Amino acid sequence: MRRAISCAAMLLVLTELLTVPMMARDDGRYANSPLKPWFESLHSEYGQCCSDADGYMVADVDWESDKGRYRVHLDGEWVIVPDGAVITEPNKIGRTMVWKHYIDGHPRVRCFMPGSMT
Repeated sequence: MRRAISCAAMLLVLTELLTVPMMARDDGRYANSPLKPWFESLHSEYGQCCSDADGYMVADVDWESDKGRYRVHLDGEWVIVPDGAVITEPNKIGRTMVWKHYIDGHPRVRCFMPGSMT
């Protein structure tokens, strides 16, 4: 009986956590950026990349290209960038960016925009 109550309480807490709106990283500081519409228009085969606030800039040492394939270092592991995640339009900021999500606790690339490696 005690275990059933504990499980029910845990399910109630999890349900509340899943229904509470998540705080986005865009706190309004990018609202007037001239690149905001461009960032919001970016998409890959996996969907919209979202906005500049959702992407992460990647240092040159944390990504590489070999024979047209990309790898990026995310959360302590090297992740192969699927061809469908690569943004092929010109990079207006020049810096490498990645938009990630997680599958089974491991980072995966939703969108990847290679930079100039300078």
